[in-house]
Amino acid sequence: MGMLATLISGLASGETAAAIRRARTAALVYVVAMSAALCGLGFLVGAAYIWTAMRYGSLAAALGFGAGFLVLAGLIVLIYRISAGSRARRRVQRRNADMKAIGITAALAVLPSLLKGKGGLGVILGPAVALAAYAIYRENVKSDDPDESERR
Repeated sequence: MGMLATLISGLASGETAAAIRRARTAALVYVVAMSAALCGLGFLVGAAYIWTAMRYGSLAAALGFGAGFLVLAGLIVLIYRISAGSRARRRVQRRNADMKAIGITAALAVLPSLLKGKGGLGVILGPAVALAAYAIYRENVKSDDPDESERR
C-alpha cells in the first residue's frame, strides 16, 4: 500500500512527468552521441582503407577489409553462442529465486489468518511436519538403481 501511495503522490506532484522529461532528454543525447561515434568510426575505417590501398593496392585492401570484417562477425556470433548457455542458467536461477520469494510472501500473507482460524497452529504445523519427515526420508533412503543415485 505504501508503494501505491508514493506513486500517487509522485503523479500528483508532477515529479513523474519531470522524470519522464529527463529520461527522454537523456535518451536523445545518447542517440546523438552514438550517431556521432558511428560517423567517427566510419571515417576511421575509411582512412585505414585509404592508407592500406595506397600501400598494398585497392584490390588487396578490399580483400583484406572484407575478410577482416567477416572474421569479426564470426567471432561476435561465436562469443554470443558460447555465452548463451550461461545467460539461460542465470535466467532459470533468477526465475527460481523469484518463485521462492513469491511463495514465501504468499505464505506470510496467509499466516495470520491461518493462526486465527479454528485449527490454528495445527493447520500450519501438520503439513510442515509431514514435508520435513518426507524430506528426511528421501535423504536417508538409498536407491537400488545406480542411475537413480546419479540423477540426484
